[in-house]
Amino acid sequence: MTDRLKEKVALITGASTGIGAGISELFAKEGCSIILADKNIDEAKHLCDEISKFNPNCLALNLDVTLEQNWIEVIQKSIIRFGKINILVNNAGIYSRKPVEQTELNEFEEILKVNLNGTFLGTKHVIPEMRRNKKGSIINMSSTAGLVGNIGSGAYGASKGGIKIFTKYAALQHAHENIRVNSIHPGPIDTKMISENLSTPSNTNKVISKIPLKRIGTVNDVAMGVLFLASDESSYITGAELVIDGGLTSI
Repeated sequence: MTDRLKEKVALITGASTGIGAGISELFAKEGCSIILADKNIDEAKHLCDEISKFNPNCLALNLDVTLEQNWIEVIQKSIIRFGKINILVNNAGIYSRKPVEQTELNEFEEILKVNLNGTFLGTKHVIPEMRRNKKGSIINMSSTAGLVGNIGSGAYGASKGGIKIFTKYAALQHAHENIRVNSIHPGPIDTKMISENLSTPSNTNKVISKIPLKRIGTVNDVAMGVLFLASDESSYITGAELVIDGGLTSI
């Protein structure tokens, strides 16, 4: 372990798989105490057991990010265990590739509830704890879909675009309290979320052909960016968009 996050406590949502798991493991290796908050509590507990082999300061908690009372309970339990929360990573999210006219209203609303409402609720309820600490870092997981359009996933893009601008409002409103709020915008990352896009060599090559760096991103690529924004190394950065996309949106 190193100590880039020594003596810090991080609450990470959607923590049990994919990018969330990668962030959790990296933070734990950097000396951070970790709260793995996930709707899939069994997978969260399994990951916590693995992390505990090298960092004993790990807690797995059940969290449905769309439920405000659940957020309140998770934060209370986190404070009881660790005494503070320095970092919040609003990572939990769901994905849809359906174009606008094929998306049912209930599907659109569900994606907004998880991705955007969940980010709002986490930010809202962690701020009082960060205020007590007189500093904090909130990292909201957006997407390149929140920056530019594409031919599918209108609901997903709307939710991620909402996260981008919500992040800026929260950053401005709490900068005077030394609470920093930034967004991360990954491009294609090799996780289950985009497995359909990479289901064949042809599909994968099609995706890669559009990326200037000519590869699909890894979970670690994103986790390293989140680590930077969580650490004191980024103490003069708030309201920013960190794009991790291999140059895709620069075209």
